[in-house]
Amino acid sequence: MKFKTSHFLYNKRQRNGMFFLCLIVVLLIFVQLYAPIKPKYYPEKLDPDIVKYQKVIDSLKAKKYKPKIYPFNPNFLSDYKASKWGMSIEEIDKLLSFRKQNKYVNSAKEFQELTGINDSLLAIMSPYFKFPEWTQKKSFNKIKIYEKIIIKDINKATAEELTVIKGIGEKLSDRIIKYRNAKQYIVDINQLYEVWGIDSLVIYKVISRFKVLEEPTIKKIDINEASFKEILKTPYIDYELTKKIMDYKLEVAEIQSLYELKNIEGFPADKFDIICKYLKI
Repeated sequence: MKFKTSHFLYNKRQRNGMFFLCLIVVLLIFVQLYAPIKPKYYPEKLDPDIVKYQKVIDSLKAKKYKPKIYPFNPNFLSDYKASKWGMSIEEIDKLLSFRKQNKYVNSAKEFQELTGINDSLLAIMSPYFKFPEWTQKKSFNKIKIYEKIIIKDINKATAEELTVIKGIGEKLSDRIIKYRNAKQYIVDINQLYEVWGIDSLVIYKVISRFKVLEEPTIKKIDINEASFKEILKTPYIDYELTKKIMDYKLEVAEIQSLYELKNIEGFPADKFDIICKYLKI
């Protein structure tokens, strides 16, 4: 009786051949997946404009971005900005207490003597200090001022009274009044820096004659009960921030403290004290 030979039966030599063939296939797949061959390119054959732009991109990637710091008068440092520079709470309090007495420092040395900051921090900050030019004259300390200055409330000042300050004309005084009306009140004298077109030296003169003498009577709104439009009317809170506040209210059901607002992304932390004067729980 004859038996038919199966096509699926291989001898030892054939099995070895099939094994090595499978091994080669697996190795080729592995090379293709995990060790792809990088295509060769020749920079000299590329478009010159492409090479030029690529060099610009590479140089920009190599640079580290550093925010530009503009000169400022250290007399008007807010507690937020001072803490950003690295000043301690005690050092900031000394500066703020000194300013409440209507006094000013006129040099980096005086600033250090007042606040007690160390030499290394002074070396970082002092290159950006900008004091009024007239305070830097040698004869400044010898000048005696006999004029009696009467301090007035900035929220009660008229446009005509503001023009007494050298550097403030009719247009700028009207702009200050319009800004004050837009914010309802000026609750912090340093808000004048937000008025368009006003120079820091002019503000220095304004602050020497005008203060927030009386706490403005502001009708505060309850942040938990306020509508979208009411919150939007609050100074320093724009449309996008109002939406985030409303979303946060829905998330937590009820805001327990105004300090929770600082947890909201995009909230202006440096304006927190001013914003709180318009809100309540």
